[in-house]
Amino acid sequence: MMSPNPVKIDPEIMGGTPCFAGTRVPVKTLFDYLAHNRTVEFFLEQYPTVERDQVIAVLAQAEELVSHAPGTKVA
Repeated sequence: MMSPNPVKIDPEIMGGTPCFAGTRVPVKTLFDYLAHNRTVEFFLEQYPTVERDQVIAVLAQAEELVSHAPGTKVA
């Protein structure tokens, strides 16, 4: 079952680096994979402790942040 928040920031886990909840996988790793034209499926194969729902929730949060950033036009 997925945590209500897909991201956990805990100074005791990876020095406070934002990680997928319940894992030691930094969220930045997902964005690094995507930036290098890797698929979500490939990322999930490499990090089986991360759930697909967590990835989708993180991407939705990122979209929300970007779409409400100052200077962003609403379509």
